[in-house]
Amino acid sequence: MSSETITDIFQDPSKIGLLQVFLIIAFSWLLLRLIDWFIPWLAERLAGGARLYLLPSMPILKFVILVIATTLILPLLIDFTLKNLITVLGAIGLALGFAFKDYVSSIIAGIVAIYERTYRPGDWVKVDQAYGEVRSSGLRALKVLTPDDTIVTIPHAKLWDTNIYNDNTGARDLLCVADFYLDPRHEARLVRETLYDVALTSIFVQLDHSITVIVAEKPWGTHYRLKAYPMDGRDQFLFISDLTVRGKAALVALGTNPAQGWLAFQSESGTEDFE
Repeated sequence: MSSETITDIFQDPSKIGLLQVFLIIAFSWLLLRLIDWFIPWLAERLAGGARLYLLPSMPILKFVILVIATTLILPLLIDFTLKNLITVLGAIGLALGFAFKDYVSSIIAGIVAIYERTYRPGDWVKVDQAYGEVRSSGLRALKVLTPDDTIVTIPHAKLWDTNIYNDNTGARDLLCVADFYLDPRHEARLVRETLYDVALTSIFVQLDHSITVIVAEKPWGTHYRLKAYPMDGRDQFLFISDLTVRGKAALVALGTNPAQGWLAFQSESGTEDFE
């Protein structure tokens, strides 16, 4: 591309409203920062269900602001004729193809994630080894807050080649499971009823959903899975801890014994049985 062609593309320097361009950029930046602050601030003060509807609006609002700002700035800088438009689009496509293909791939994946609702702020997701709550979802990446209070930044491009595990998919409900491993010599019906009562009397339980106790007989003993929903997904670890502590105490009171052969069976088989 010759220097004359480049000169023809842009507006006459005397006609470029640099002050307008600056004001548009500054105002857009302020709006983006306001969204980053205000929506999470407001979401923290709303009930769990409302938070899950409000937080997903962040990336959409940011994308709309960027599109509007770009639409307002380009006519101030470029002389829009068909020839110039083709030239600019070709140059942008060439630059993006060589220099920013990974970045553009993440942006496209982010748009797909917004459209398909693969994950939204407030969802609890697992991507590779990172598990936590999606705190924000930008155009290039999402930020996940882990249970250890660590922010993990994950590019949207992971969507193309990585399994995304979403525990609540935009809903307030999040299933929690507490596992118990017992010696098979016990009254299974009584244990099942006791574990059910443990979940029913938890201060974290959401009573709008059913409580389930799954029982499976294994070579090393009996495996109980106590399944229930907390009132808020952020309480999942407190809820599981409460079920585990109170469940163990209730089982001890019944006179049951833990499965002694479980660890030996796992080491012999070389597998972990969570079913």
